[in-house]
Amino acid sequence: MTEDLPSPALLPSGLTDLLPPEAAREAALVEAMHAVFAAHGYERVKPPLLEFEDSLLAGSGAAVADQTFRLMDPDSHRMMGLRADTTPQVARIAATRLGGVARPLRLSYSGQVLRVRGNQLAPQRQIPQVGIELIGTDCAEADAEIALVSVEALAAAGIAAPSLDITLPTMAPALLDAAGVQGDLRHKLARALDRKDAAAVHALAAQAGPPANGLTALLTAAGPADGALAALAAASLPPAARAIADNAAAIVAAIRARAPGLRITLDPVEFRGLQYHVGVAFTLYGPGNTGELARGGRYMSGGETATGMTLYPDTVARAVAPAPLPHRVFIPRGADAVAAAELRTQGFITVAALSDTDTPQSLRCSHTLRGRAAAPIEENA
Repeated sequence: MTEDLPSPALLPSGLTDLLPPEAAREAALVEAMHAVFAAHGYERVKPPLLEFEDSLLAGSGAAVADQTFRLMDPDSHRMMGLRADTTPQVARIAATRLGGVARPLRLSYSGQVLRVRGNQLAPQRQIPQVGIELIGTDCAEADAEIALVSVEALAAAGIAAPSLDITLPTMAPALLDAAGVQGDLRHKLARALDRKDAAAVHALAAQAGPPANGLTALLTAAGPADGALAALAAASLPPAARAIADNAAAIVAAIRARAPGLRITLDPVEFRGLQYHVGVAFTLYGPGNTGELARGGRYMSGGETATGMTLYPDTVARAVAPAPLPHRVFIPRGADAVAAAELRTQGFITVAALSDTDTPQSLRCSHTLRGRAAAPIEENA
C-alpha cells in the first residue's frame, strides 16, 4: 500500500518550494523595496491571510472573487476567504482601523496571496506581493508619486531602466456611454478592443456612430506617450472622455518633471483585467522579456479615492542578476567566539561546527577561521 502513496515532495499544481539561496534573495528584494517605501513616508501594515468572505470580497475585492479560496470557520461557522490580492485588505484597514487618521494616508505591505488558478503565462497560484497605497486624495501628483516611488523601489532591487505603461480603462466605457451603445453591440466592441482588432473596432464603431467611431483612431494611437497624448488632444471627445485625457496628460507631465528619462507608453483604450480601476492604470516592465514587474492604478478604497501599485518580487528576482553571496566561513569547535563575531560584522556568514564530523565541505564553506581571519579553502585541500 505504501508504494501507492505520492511522494512527500509532490505539491499541488502552481505551488512550489523556494529553496536557498533564492528564498533569502527574494526576502532581501522585499526589504530593499520596503526601505524605499519607508523613506517616502509609507507605513507598513500586515493584514491576515484569512478574513470573513463578506468583508474580503467587498469593494475592489469583488474583482478577485472567482480567484478566492473559501473555507468554513469552525468557530463562527461563517465563510472565510484566503486572500487572492492584498489591496482590498489595505482598503479595509484604511476605512476601519485607520479611518480617523488624517489623509492622505500612505501605507505599504508585503506577503503571499493564493489564487484558485494560474494562467498560461503565469501558472503560479501562490504569489508574493509587495506594494504601496496612497489613500484619500485624487490628483495627478498622487498617481505620479505612486509610479515614481515604484520605479525607485525597482531600482533599489536592481532594475535600473524599467518602462511604464499607462492605460485608461475608463476611456472606452466613457465613449460607449456617450454614444449610447449597449447590449450585444457594446459587448462585441469591448471584445474587439480587448483583442486589439482594429478592423472589427472600425466596423462596429461605425454602427454605433459618434463618438464611438473615434475608438479606431485611439486604438491605433497606442505607443509612446507623446504620440498617444497628441492623438487624444486632437480627438473630438465628449466631456467625460476629455477629462480622462486631460488627467492622463497631467499625470505624464508630473512624472516627466521628476523622471525625464523614464520610458512611458500610453494605451488610451486598454481596459483588460482592470475592472475596478476608476482612473489611470499602470504596468511596469523590465528590460527584455521579463514580464510584468508591477501593476496598479486608481481605484475606490471604501468611499474614498486611492491609488496604488503592487510589485511582484518573484518576477523582479528573475529579472535581475543574482548578487554575489557572502562567503561562508567554517568555525571549528572551540574557536574564538569573538573572532567569529568580528567576521559577521565584516559581512561574512559564519557556520559553526557542532561535531567532529562537520567539515568545511559538508557545511558548504569557502573559508575557514584561522587565527582571527577568514582564510580561503583550497579546492583540492
